[in-house]
Amino acid sequence: MTVHIQFFDAGLPGDIDLLGGKCASLVTMTAAGMPVPPGFAVTTAAYDAFVTGSGLRAIIDDELTGLDPADVAGVDAVSSRIRDAICAAEVPADLRAATIAAYEDLQSRFATTVPVAVRSSATAEDLPDASFAGQQDTYLWLTDLDSVLHHIRRCWASLYTSRAITYRLKNGITEDGLSMAVAVQKMVSARTAGVAMTLNPTTGDRSKIAIDASWGVGESVVSGTVTPDNLLLDKVMLSVVTERIGDKHVELVPDVDAGRLVEREVEPDRRSVRCLSDEQVTAVAAMAKRAEKHYGCPQDIEWAFDRDLPAGEDLVLLQSRPETVHSCAAAVAPAHSAPAGTGFSFSGLSTGLFGRPTT
Repeated sequence: MTVHIQFFDAGLPGDIDLLGGKCASLVTMTAAGMPVPPGFAVTTAAYDAFVTGSGLRAIIDDELTGLDPADVAGVDAVSSRIRDAICAAEVPADLRAATIAAYEDLQSRFATTVPVAVRSSATAEDLPDASFAGQQDTYLWLTDLDSVLHHIRRCWASLYTSRAITYRLKNGITEDGLSMAVAVQKMVSARTAGVAMTLNPTTGDRSKIAIDASWGVGESVVSGTVTPDNLLLDKVMLSVVTERIGDKHVELVPDVDAGRLVEREVEPDRRSVRCLSDEQVTAVAAMAKRAEKHYGCPQDIEWAFDRDLPAGEDLVLLQSRPETVHSCAAAVAPAHSAPAGTGFSFSGLSTGLFGRPTT
């Protein structure tokens, strides 16, 4: 049976051919018990049905035939014509209806309509010998059905940006099997957010978990805008070994109407208190341990407590990637005189749910 829509939590496999790299990863993390923000994939089968049924496949093949990747103006012109054709073509009625039903199903999980991200998930983006990062599009803070449908189509069209076309031509990557899935995923409205690392980033001690946390969206932690709360935990007992309370003077919060994040001053009485309860600290650390066990190596993670979700279900995983500074070296023996707070900063890829597109 052809699958045009697959929810991340449907219990189905994370098939890259059907879901593309990003969506397959989201499905896999969900299946592993990671609390990924809910959403669904408009699958590659949907894209294929669209381009085949509308006659776009023949148009695309004709435009790309004989194209020289060194001809910048020619590539730009072809890219523009293909993307215009994709944006103008009619989506089959059954596919449109399935997408609308999935969006309404997702929204029914919440008391009020929540903003979503629409993210490209190409089948070629995770090839071991190819880097497609940033070549397709992500759109954030979409608040209505028409915008979602429009931006799904724009994600499909982004498969044929000038950069993507040139990259494929230069690297001998053919159109055979090339396709695009699209993720539609709840934006996180973070009450508190931050980062965690399943080792001590100062010493490499793998018996520890380090957490940085602040009010609002975690971009303020990632960018160094605030001095976050910093905690170091014992990885086995999940008990706090050391902690340092930061001066969390500003927070980033969503302005849904404007479709962006805004910075606001934190009230004095919240600046000097820890922004995580004991239970939340334990939950973040436990999730970080699960990510490390799932991926088989120390992890950097981004996380948030989402104000739209009920207590006990509001911790969400936004990103998990291998730690790269200490993990290539031999494990370090536990440090008995670790400094009071690790003060590490997090850099790396983002899901776009902190408010910035995937890079």
